[in-house]
Amino acid sequence: QVQLVESGGGLVQPGGSLRLSCAASGRIFRVNDMAWYRRAPGKQRELVATITTGGSTDYADSVKGRFTISRDNVENIVSLQMNSLKPEDTAVYYCHGSIYTLSSGSRDYWGQGTQVTVSS
Repeated sequence: QVQLVESGGGLVQPGGSLRLSCAASGRIFRVNDMAWYRRAPGKQRELVATITTGGSTDYADSVKGRFTISRDNVENIVSLQMNSLKPEDTAVYYCHGSIYTLSSGSRDYWGQGTQVTVSS
């Protein structure tokens, strides 16, 4: 069984920074692409950033230049460094991973979500 566990959310003032982390654990054979999504109140889920196994990244236009996604392929951890935070970044942030296990093949897994609130 695979689990994704997020940490690092919280309350921050506009202009501040937070770092989210997501650790994948379980009977993992290989972790493929990983990503961060978010869902703001009353809005649909939004793709924030993605990172491939090789480290190629892509970002939503709304976070380019402010957020940085990274990963540790040894520890199976993906992180999201968020700088210059704005109130509109307030959302529940979800970690997503495309993970291959010998028992189930390649499947999508989600974390439980972590709340990020940007407010003065």
